[in-house]
Amino acid sequence: MAATTHAASMSFLLSHPQSRSATPSRHLQLRPAARRVRCCATDATAAAPAATTKHRRAADENIREEAARHPAPKQGLSAWYEPFPPAPNGDPNERYSLDEIVYRSSSGGLLDVRHDMEALARFSGAYWRDLFDSRVGRTTWPYGSGVWSKKEFVLPEIDPDHIVSLFEGNSNLFWAERLGRDHLGGMNDLWVKHCGISHTGSFKDLGMTVLVSQVNRLRRAPLSRPIAGVGCASTGDTSAALSAYCAAAGIPAIVFLPANRISLEQLIQPIANGATVLSLDTDFDGCMRLIREVTAELPIYLANSLNSLRLEGQKTAAIEILQQFDWEVPDWVIVPGGNLGNIYAFYKGFEMCRVLGLVDRVPRLVCAQAANANPLYGYYKSGWTEFQPQVARPTFASAIQIGDPVSVDRAVVALKATNGIVEEATEEELMNAMSLADRTGMFACPHTGVALAALFKLRDQRIIGPNDRTVVVSTAHGLKFSQSKIDYHDSKIEDMACKYSNPPVSVKADFGAVMDVLKKRLKGASF
Repeated sequence: MAATTHAASMSFLLSHPQSRSATPSRHLQLRPAARRVRCCATDATAAAPAATTKHRRAADENIREEAARHPAPKQGLSAWYEPFPPAPNGDPNERYSLDEIVYRSSSGGLLDVRHDMEALARFSGAYWRDLFDSRVGRTTWPYGSGVWSKKEFVLPEIDPDHIVSLFEGNSNLFWAERLGRDHLGGMNDLWVKHCGISHTGSFKDLGMTVLVSQVNRLRRAPLSRPIAGVGCASTGDTSAALSAYCAAAGIPAIVFLPANRISLEQLIQPIANGATVLSLDTDFDGCMRLIREVTAELPIYLANSLNSLRLEGQKTAAIEILQQFDWEVPDWVIVPGGNLGNIYAFYKGFEMCRVLGLVDRVPRLVCAQAANANPLYGYYKSGWTEFQPQVARPTFASAIQIGDPVSVDRAVVALKATNGIVEEATEEELMNAMSLADRTGMFACPHTGVALAALFKLRDQRIIGPNDRTVVVSTAHGLKFSQSKIDYHDSKIEDMACKYSNPPVSVKADFGAVMDVLKKRLKGASF
């Protein structure tokens, strides 16, 4: 499966003049706070003079109805599907409306959402920075969402009344001070983007709000498309996100899951949200083949990352990172990789901001894979000569246990364009990295453990320096994978030393016995 060059695949971005001003270096003075919060744009709050007090809406009016009374001015922005990568001998004018139900190009390849960059470029980078900053923390519909606060970069033409949002995004970017200082050679600028702090506990919410919103638009008048439901194959988190957003919209959800290969915490989410859950005796790749066959026969909309709409939501996590650093660009961003859409989504978000002048560069990207499901790692180590899909072996990082990823070509484009790296982590490495991070105050999932293990390796190789601003993307909440933590701390994992296990100590209810244990644990402390 050959990857296209960066120049060919991103020509829609790079072919437009870059007349916007560049972002200052992070070592220079930050922009004044007043500038960062000024409303200079098109949302409802920007229309009123700064000195005007905004009164609470009428008691019988909700925020969606309030937004309808204050529509944003039309800006002439648009987006559409194009083949990805462009077929060498294909139709150069092939494109599809986002209102068409289409997942593949005429040649059978992937599709990508492309934006009218000339229209977006009519506004300066400073304009977009100020607009996005002005919406943070608001409840104005739909801009309180971390995704829809960037609506113009996501689905510019959708009516806010069609949007299905659970106020996703705006996730925590926290300083991993002790982990960097004590365990990574004095890294003083290590951060974790915790995308798992979202409605269903994973980054999948960012993409699913976009996809389900578009389905909601298609089902509503005047389009009135006969879509009976939305379906997906899943390793757990996709099914949870799809089920929640479909439940919020009143749209039936159908989920194909590999039997006995996802955590109970993940399994209960779609069940609780009322989805039709099919537990199949196969792996994720088998579920994916079945859902594609089913959606070809029944009016069920496909929600897997084969559908590029989801990536438009996921790319907003990259824009959030830039916002949270006051539009300064980190040096490295490390992303766990399974089906490989997310690494491209991060690249797309960063690159879109660079081309439109919000920032002046993009970070280097690292895609971290579990060694038991590492087809991209093998491709990378071969010098991108030949991609070999595989049958993924079981891994504690179950959400990325994928041997034939749909978005491999997308990932290659992202990594080549950013001088990126692919690294892998064994089961012991990822579980130890996760558990060590937990000992510094986190509660990481195994997939974050994969990314952290990659960071440890790149620090040991001195590829990532101690002063490099580095962001590790945490894709899910640790509570969704509690059984793996229980087994680790009980030292019940076969052929694993469980170096950082910390089981409870059984002690008699006796003062002397308790004191003996505490003195051993607090050895060296003064009493």
